[in-house]
Amino acid sequence: MTALLGRLVLYTRKLDEMIAFYSRFFGYEARHAPGDRIVELRPPEGGLALLLHPAAKGQRAGQSLVKLVFDVKDVATFRAEAERKGLVFGPIHQADGYVFSNAKDPSGNPVQISSRALRRTAG
Repeated sequence: MTALLGRLVLYTRKLDEMIAFYSRFFGYEARHAPGDRIVELRPPEGGLALLLHPAAKGQRAGQSLVKLVFDVKDVATFRAEAERKGLVFGPIHQADGYVFSNAKDPSGNPVQISSRALRRTAG
């Protein structure tokens, strides 16, 4: 038996800002059922859904052991387009056959754009 990872919960005190961030820069659509505290963000072309959950008083923003990595074919082009929209990524780093760049969402969670999933591997 296998299980497919389909959702990731992000705790936040900045619900509206998080919805705007992931919608504007990554194309996610917000779905919010009446009476539900959680807002579901669905990617436009399939993939992992993000669930925005109100943070409890004791939870500290930006202290996570998770980084959201978005697969993009052309990191430099995506980074430039995001900057035109107002999201500034850090420098582009060269890795083993791919490149990546890092930023933070409004709640301080680390996000990355990376070409790792699209790299060519020997074999």
